[in-house]
Amino acid sequence: MAKMQVGVIGGGVCDNKTEMIAEEIGRELAIRGVLLICGGLEGVMEACARGAKRQGGTTIGILPGNSREDANRYIDYQIVTNMGHARNAIVVASSDVVIAVGGEYGTLSEIALALKMGKQVVTIACKWEVDGIIQANDPVEAVDLALNAIA
Repeated sequence: MAKMQVGVIGGGVCDNKTEMIAEEIGRELAIRGVLLICGGLEGVMEACARGAKRQGGTTIGILPGNSREDANRYIDYQIVTNMGHARNAIVVASSDVVIAVGGEYGTLSEIALALKMGKQVVTIACKWEVDGIIQANDPVEAVDLALNAIA
């Protein structure tokens, strides 16, 4: 049986609160033996990957550019797409469920793509209110809701 793959999406720039939330989500996913998929760059992506790696988890970064070196240092496997924001579809399609942490328009596009693909989306500290998403109040609840959606 394939390992569960959870996508964590969010902005490439984030404040300290959002960074702490993302890092805790990464830790929780690793504790539960879940593979983390993200965009592989900075901000929320780096924070969740850092949390996962510090807990012994595995991380995959779906990169927008054409160089593996663009990935943050916590990414185990770098997938180079040379697709810019279009790579968001790959992040979502490769994930069993998606957790959105904060974010801007790129995150909103990933939320929309996930819902269109029939994937559950859990949000935390996210300004977007979209029909079909589940809102979490804290990182542990976000992971619980995400994993329950695919159990």
